[in-house]
Amino acid sequence: MTIIIIISLLASLLPHLTFTAHVNVGIVNGTEAKPHSRPYMVSIQVKRQHICDGFLISDEFVLTAGHCRKKTEELTVVVGAHDLRDMNEGHVRIKVESYHKHLNYKENPYRNDIMLLRLEKNVKNNKNVEWISIPKTEGDIAADSVCSVAGWGSLVTNGTASPVLIETNVKIMNNAKCENVWKLTYSAAQMMCVYGNGGSCDGDSGGPLVCGDTAVGVTSFGDSYHCNSPELPEVYTKISAYLPWIKNIIRNN
Repeated sequence: MTIIIIISLLASLLPHLTFTAHVNVGIVNGTEAKPHSRPYMVSIQVKRQHICDGFLISDEFVLTAGHCRKKTEELTVVVGAHDLRDMNEGHVRIKVESYHKHLNYKENPYRNDIMLLRLEKNVKNNKNVEWISIPKTEGDIAADSVCSVAGWGSLVTNGTASPVLIETNVKIMNNAKCENVWKLTYSAAQMMCVYGNGGSCDGDSGGPLVCGDTAVGVTSFGDSYHCNSPELPEVYTKISAYLPWIKNIIRNN
């Protein structure tokens, strides 16, 4: 009986003891997006397999997470997609011409988890393809603001990727609350947290956290054992903290 009690106690404490971050995060408790209602969304692929999300911020640059490229991997992006299986929906595959991972990107813990991809050719703005605005000045989004995330990742922990774009609403978490949970892993200057009934899972790192019509965050990491964990909120790279870096890359490339 004593052993059973101890095991039960350890099981209940496990979520609070495992602060390992997981990457490549998808959408849990979401619904299928209206086809092409998020024309800025990009599927980032290796050998035609979806590995991460990204989003267009101009006609030639995609913003995503730094950890979405391993070493010298060659990435391609698919724009104008909703159902990645449907070869007749008109989506376009484009090669990446140059990679711009933040020079101070680090893992364990994550820092500066952001990357720009310059596309080999400019995209054409149409009903299925359009870039999204990013913040014009640095600042925080008010706690409890309702925002949204979307992606082609897993629908459940350890599940398979969704072939169609899934979306859900989330709320911005107070920085102090997030820091209290993630401790030194969290940097309020570079990051932001969300909470809600739905959230991220495997397969959608690099996707945008959208508030209104503006992308304010880049999906970065969360609980390594449980998608949409109630104990460990999902963390996003705060785009407004990197505006000078983004402008410099675009201006010089």
